[in-house]
Amino acid sequence: MTLSLIMKLMHVLAAFWFMSGVVARDITFWRAARVTNVHAVYTLLQVSEFFERSAVIPGGLIVLLFGLITAWLQRWPIFGFLQGATTNWLLVSLILFLGTSAVIGPLRLIPRRKQRAQAVEQALAQGGITTELTAALNDKVVNAFRTAELIVLVVIIVLMVAKPF
Repeated sequence: MTLSLIMKLMHVLAAFWFMSGVVARDITFWRAARVTNVHAVYTLLQVSEFFERSAVIPGGLIVLLFGLITAWLQRWPIFGFLQGATTNWLLVSLILFLGTSAVIGPLRLIPRRKQRAQAVEQALAQGGITTELTAALNDKVVNAFRTAELIVLVVIIVLMVAKPF
């Protein structure tokens, strides 16, 4: 077993960890918007945050790290045509991953997470679901980003497996 193969295996295992965290985070978040008890909303959001902090954030970083190491060890052209290569699936995958997970996500979602936390605290203090909490849970930007993120991750998986160009 070569170092290259071990890194590829680690990359794939990290991707499973990351993807399971993304799916679990999204399901619990989307479910929170459907329940009618403020304590259930709070609990589901806590579970969603757990997956965010224990799988999505660290898993994404580790996927990226192992992916870059694997590409380097296997001498794949990370920057595709920019370095004179004829294959660009890795460059496209890298742009998609960094664009969603490292740039757009944190810039757009962190302020909304803070607003959502404040809305939950207010709702808990009032003992019921407030209009602010409902708005935070049904935030079109958050829901659109998370849906788009899932689509992008499926596209990346297809690129990694098929290596079409």
